[in-house]
Amino acid sequence: KTEVRDAFQTAMECGLDFIDTAEVYGRGESERIIAEFAKLPPRPKQNNNTNGNPRQPVIATKFAAYPWRLTAESVPCALKASLKRLSQEKVPLYMQHWPGFFTAAFSNDAFLKGLADCYNQGLCDAIGVSNFNAKRLRDSHAKLEAMAESGALVSNQVQYSLAYRAPEKNGVLETARELGVTIVAYSPLAQALLTGKFHEEKQKRPDGARRLVLRKDVVRAAAPLIETMREVGAPIGKSCTQVALNWLVCQGVVPIVGVKNSAQVKEAHGAMGWRLGSAELEELDRASRSLEKSISGFPLENL
Repeated sequence: KTEVRDAFQTAMECGLDFIDTAEVYGRGESERIIAEFAKLPPRPKQNNNTNGNPRQPVIATKFAAYPWRLTAESVPCALKASLKRLSQEKVPLYMQHWPGFFTAAFSNDAFLKGLADCYNQGLCDAIGVSNFNAKRLRDSHAKLEAMAESGALVSNQVQYSLAYRAPEKNGVLETARELGVTIVAYSPLAQALLTGKFHEEKQKRPDGARRLVLRKDVVRAAAPLIETMREVGAPIGKSCTQVALNWLVCQGVVPIVGVKNSAQVKEAHGAMGWRLGSAELEELDRASRSLEKSISGFPLENL
């Protein structure tokens, strides 16, 4: 926990103040930890290696569309519980984590009504969705325009990276741009595949659930892309991680990166403040084709 606290403080000092969480993460423990860290006093300047003025976190959290949640009222009720854990009166962004399914498949309009109620009651500054396909995003945008106000729906959080480019092909990215909705990319490093560390000598593949994603064939298929990322990043002193994140920024996307320590925060921060050139983007585009269909998306994004 000490390392994570240090990562949080470093992020605030670097200006990386967008903090993404959800009620399902650790059954609310993630929200409680963020509340604890947000109350920490600024570190002395000599311990602040970024020389930046610490910011306050901009917190986004999410409503879980569980099969037993069926009504509009369940949404503000869940947000109020999240706000209590976060020690906040409101959040800048509140999202529906995934489309309702099973018994909740018939409650998606009710969930939109609940999100609008949260917005209209001043419990959140903006509304977001997550894992919504192009049609669902368009329909939700139109309904929320009527129930809340123009521009209330600001984001759709989806899986997107150089290794998983489905949003470009299934209409999600195009629809979001048309509607003025920001795409927030989760898994922007494809479970650390795009860091390049699994292509280093003697580096073992991960244990646990990630091993199911980073199969040997996937790691092999990624090799041409990793090599291209290294070639692109080397002349400008950027790592594979920084190239992968900057590529998303160049698509007009906001990447959210999971970090465990201060060093990872600083590496992510190094992806900001510059842009890949058109030639580099074309190189990466070509190299990423080796991974087409190698990585699967979240099943509910196709509902």
